[in-house]
Amino acid sequence: MPSAKATAAATLGLAAVLVVGPAPAASAADPDTHVTSAAAFADVDYGTWRRDVAAVVAEARPYIEERSEDAGREKQAIVLDIDNSSLETDFHPFWELPTPAIADVRDLVRDAHARGVAVFFVTARPGIIHSLTDWNLRKSGYPVDGLYVRNLPDLFAEVGAYKTAKRAEIEAKGYTIIANIGNNTTDLVGGHAERAFKLPDYGGKLS
Repeated sequence: MPSAKATAAATLGLAAVLVVGPAPAASAADPDTHVTSAAAFADVDYGTWRRDVAAVVAEARPYIEERSEDAGREKQAIVLDIDNSSLETDFHPFWELPTPAIADVRDLVRDAHARGVAVFFVTARPGIIHSLTDWNLRKSGYPVDGLYVRNLPDLFAEVGAYKTAKRAEIEAKGYTIIANIGNNTTDLVGGHAERAFKLPDYGGKLS
């Protein structure tokens, strides 16, 4: 009987194929690039991507720190996308579990959470890997106050509309979403957040 980890890897592998396509062979000449899957096809350089992410985080940090400093009784929240927004999905093969966190984003989120800001993840990943995704986020060091995945009815909705609806649900629970972070326009359109911060996807080259 396969181990739980092997089963998890196989499940996530199915999702990875659906999201980013087959992973090409790694380059033996450059083992530290961490470029696999869609990133390799798009020629997205890992180091450049990390620097570009850090630049966006540097812009978001002072705003989030100032906004959360005197929250009082206001229930504040941050909403994040997952793939290439919270986890380095396209830069690691699916069998490497857990997928590592994007360190700059994780540090920003953990600091905000320590200030009392709730952390919600809204992803287009299917509900079948909800538990695995939750485990990966926590194992990678993220606080998780809520995780929204697409259930069967959501699979027929436009991704941007689905994510907007989930942010509206979070607001309906009494939260003010002070920041929404994602790498795709579908993560950010539709409002229901005071500020949106777009991480690089290089014209859709990253999932």
